[in-house]
Amino acid sequence: MQKVYDTVPDEKKFLFSRLAHERHVDVPVDGDKFFNRHLAIVGSTGSGKSHAMARIIQTATSMRDVRHGDYKLNNTHIVIFDIHCEYQTAFPDANFLDVHQLTLPFWLLNSEELQDLLIESSEEQSHNQVAVLKRAVTDSRKAHFDGEDRLKERIHYDSPLRFDFEDVLTAVRDKNEEMIDGARGPKQGQLHGKLDNFLTRLENRFHDRRLDFLMGKRAKETSLEETLRQFTGYTNDSASNVTVIDLSGVPFEVLSITVSLISRLLFDYAYYYKKTHPDMRTDTPLLVVYEEAHKYVPKGGAAKYNAARTAIERIAKEGRKYGITAAIVSQRPAEISETIFSQCSNFLAMRLTNPEDQNYVKRLIPDSLGPLTQALPMLSSGEALLIGDAAVMPSLVRLEEAAPVPSSSDVRYLQEWVRPWHDVLFPPIVADWEH
Repeated sequence: MQKVYDTVPDEKKFLFSRLAHERHVDVPVDGDKFFNRHLAIVGSTGSGKSHAMARIIQTATSMRDVRHGDYKLNNTHIVIFDIHCEYQTAFPDANFLDVHQLTLPFWLLNSEELQDLLIESSEEQSHNQVAVLKRAVTDSRKAHFDGEDRLKERIHYDSPLRFDFEDVLTAVRDKNEEMIDGARGPKQGQLHGKLDNFLTRLENRFHDRRLDFLMGKRAKETSLEETLRQFTGYTNDSASNVTVIDLSGVPFEVLSITVSLISRLLFDYAYYYKKTHPDMRTDTPLLVVYEEAHKYVPKGGAAKYNAARTAIERIAKEGRKYGITAAIVSQRPAEISETIFSQCSNFLAMRLTNPEDQNYVKRLIPDSLGPLTQALPMLSSGEALLIGDAAVMPSLVRLEEAAPVPSSSDVRYLQEWVRPWHDVLFPPIVADWEH
């Protein structure tokens, strides 16, 4: 059996698992095919998805393997969207960005992201709000452009140039209070008093301290290069193979926009990197891990998910050409955009209890291998069905334990409940909450 799996060439072997029922048999995959084509890890909560992803990344950054020797992959570039702050313990040396370290300039938002952030599409005046916002943002970009005058005319709504949010507030306020000349003297403008809700929403966003990483002073003053460096591990004082973006402190109403903007910046970075190199090589391939992907790229859903869906679908459809690969991690594969999952060539299917999710995985493998999927609702934590182009054949495997482990283990209810009564210090909890 080991000889069957050892048909993977030695220089391409990537090992993170063994056969579930024959623990002495290694199950390597073709590393190039595994990372060059998008990966999906699916499984119900508690099945071990985060541990599996952590083990794969740890292997990719250290390649600790007693059978094939130890060597380090020095040029690994991995970005993790961490929804529940689980990966910091698994990667203590990673470039860690939470809402206090993350800097995401609002002026890099494109038109769709700006409108998702600032426009309520159900309001009666939403079409007028869009028109006013477009004019205000474009005018502010032109006002802060210090290049040649002939180039200023080319600036548009989506130009990746600085604008000042206070300029936008002033423009909307002026439009809401506009008076124009009439036959009998000054009269109210067409939108006079009709932008009150819009103005209130803009002011709330601007003064919301939870959005400092996006709307605050440091976001206003940072450069595009500094923004790219923090996500790709090229920080000024050191280099890091893994960047963990902790989104647990990001308000839910801007979670999708945050993921959208970072994904779009990473894709554009990969695109322009390849474009500006004469030999057209990609020397710094990226792996982008989307934890709990069903939260921001659902199959259907409200318009607020459009920007994130578009950005991640673009990586799924075109990323391979530019050296950027997506790893989709989700407990509900049936709820994720089909466009994204249809581009995944490698799957780790862990325990799935929902029939819709089980059927989704069953459609991925040949009918002759159907009996393998019957074990999906009964798999133990850490076991998975490995399917895809990188695998020698579909196999039921057990993943090696991550070391160190992510902080996603189950709470030990009985062990905690049996302890003596524990007094909670409420003041620090409330202080942090209010802050």
